[in-house]
Amino acid sequence: MNVSAEPARNTSMWTATRIIALVFTVLEVLLLVRFVFKFLGANADQPFVSAIYGFTEPLVGPFRGIFAQPAGTPVVEIAALLSIVFFVLVAALIVALVRAYTGRRAEANP
Repeated sequence: MNVSAEPARNTSMWTATRIIALVFTVLEVLLLVRFVFKFLGANADQPFVSAIYGFTEPLVGPFRGIFAQPAGTPVVEIAALLSIVFFVLVAALIVALVRAYTGRRAEANP
């Protein structure tokens, strides 16, 4: 009886890449919501807006100060846009690494 393990490998790779994509998509959507709230001048004292700002602050913080912001309240938060681009690229890199690793492992175990 010749049973191929290939479908199981493909399923695990698909599952891993989907989970990674889901996690990063949630982060990217939260960052996009933060960007829109800042752009539209949402009330930071409102609990939902405050929660979004609080959760996304550690994700945006490292990008703050890369580009100069005009004095006053920022209308376009460049740091949020940079973090969105960064996380899109990181997600793509991780998915590519998972696919490369599982593909290489599948080739080693025919």
